[in-house]
Amino acid sequence: MTDRKAELAANLAQVEERIVSACAAAGRKREEVTLIVVTKTYPASDVRILHQLGVRHVAENRDQDAAPKAATCADLSLTWHFVGQLQTNKVRSVTSYADVVQSVDRAKLVAALSAAAVRGERELGCLIQVALDAESGERGERGGVAPDGVEELAVAVDEAPGLRLDGLMTVAPLAGEYAGRQRAAFDRLMEISSRLRAGHPAANMVSAGMSGDLEDAVTAGATHVRVGTAVLGVRPRLG
Repeated sequence: MTDRKAELAANLAQVEERIVSACAAAGRKREEVTLIVVTKTYPASDVRILHQLGVRHVAENRDQDAAPKAATCADLSLTWHFVGQLQTNKVRSVTSYADVVQSVDRAKLVAALSAAAVRGERELGCLIQVALDAESGERGERGGVAPDGVEELAVAVDEAPGLRLDGLMTVAPLAGEYAGRQRAAFDRLMEISSRLRAGHPAANMVSAGMSGDLEDAVTAGATHVRVGTAVLGVRPRLG
C-alpha cells in the first residue's frame, strides 16, 4: 500500500467512525447516510485511490478542475456531484459528466441545465440549494435560494425535461441568524425538506454537513454528507 493510499484509508476510517457514531446517537441506520468525498483541488490519482477504497460518490465545485478529472476517471464507477455555484456558460460542460447538480438556485439555471441534459440525452439529478442567510427573493452569500423560493424552483425542476428533482442542499451560513448554529440550520433545512416532500415525495435527498459539522447534519436527518478535508487532508491547490 502506498503512503497516500494508507493515509486516505486511515482518514476514511476515522470519518466512517464519526458517521457510525452519529447515526447510533441519532437512532439512525448507517445505510441511511451516504458519504460524498469532496475531491476539489485534489488530483485524479486521489480519486482513483478513493475508488479502490470503496468510495462511490465524489464532488467537485469548479468545472475547470472537474471536467478533466472526470474524463481521466471515466472508467470508474462513480457518481459525480457538482456542488459549486454554477454559471450558465459552464452548464454544457458540467452536464457532460455530473450525475447530480447540488447547487440549483435560479430559474435561468434550471432552463440551461434542462436544455443541456436534453441535448446530451441525459437525466440529471438536481438539488435545490437553500440559502438560510437570504431574505425573500434574494440569493445567499454562498449561492442558494431563500427558503420561500424553494417550492417555485422545485416546480420548475420537476417540469423541466431531462431533470430530476432529488431534494435539497445547504451550506451552513456564515452570517444571519444561523451563523455558528449548524444544528439549528440543518434542522431548519429538514423542515423545508418535509414541506417539499409533501408535494414532491421522491425529492427525499438532503445534502448537508461537511468535515467540521457532519455530526450535526446526521443528527438533523441529512441523507448525504459532503466531506473533503477530513478525508483528503490539507494539500496544495491544483495549479
